[in-house]
Amino acid sequence: MVQRLVVHAGFHKTGTTTLQNTLAAHRDLLRPHAHVILRADMKGLCEATRAYSKTRTDFDLGLVAYEAALLAEGWDSDTVLMSSEDLSGHMPGRHDLTDYSAAIALAATMTDTWRAACPDIEITWVYTTRAAVPWLVSCHVQHLRAARMTLDADAYADAFAGSADLEGIAARIRDRVVDADVHTLALEAHRDNLLEPVLALGGLSESLRMHVTPLPPANTSPSAETIAEMLALNRSDIPQNKWRAAQNALNRRSN
Repeated sequence: MVQRLVVHAGFHKTGTTTLQNTLAAHRDLLRPHAHVILRADMKGLCEATRAYSKTRTDFDLGLVAYEAALLAEGWDSDTVLMSSEDLSGHMPGRHDLTDYSAAIALAATMTDTWRAACPDIEITWVYTTRAAVPWLVSCHVQHLRAARMTLDADAYADAFAGSADLEGIAARIRDRVVDADVHTLALEAHRDNLLEPVLALGGLSESLRMHVTPLPPANTSPSAETIAEMLALNRSDIPQNKWRAAQNALNRRSN
């Protein structure tokens, strides 16, 4: 029976991909000590959480509970480590979302579901955060790449400044989810090894954690020239299929 669950649920653009890549690369090392679950291992739950962030309906929140319960049936270790920013819903800026407020009900629902499945489980939520200015810049670039964003960086920062209070959303989650611990980890404080404190919260020994080598940063920002090209491409009138091909070429060039 699982005894400890650590859920890293975002937020987007806070070093999450690097953390997840490091977890994936060390899955075999960690397997005797923890069951690692990444987005590919919980597609149904991630699709449900993203859907709820758009609709905010009781039906979609019920689907989140269903998928969370289904996932718990496959836990096969005393310790489970989960990581996906999708567990907090879509990134602000997508689907007319202006903040992460959906993450509050999502965390509460999943906590209640897993507590019902495993009454004695110790649940810890972890949210990685980032200072407002660089976070907004990084989100803007992500939207340029993925969503045909036409706002420039300054206009985006003005329009979505309210979404950057990541610590504030985490505090609201902490107030709502009284049956679990809620931690935040600032990217600026843990950039060299963001995964290490997550593993520590999972109760994994220091001697084991020393063998987990952080991978290089992923999804780094492209050059200012490439960002300008992306914005111009998004503002153009080319068809969507040609836009995607051109945008993919720019992404490959910047990696």
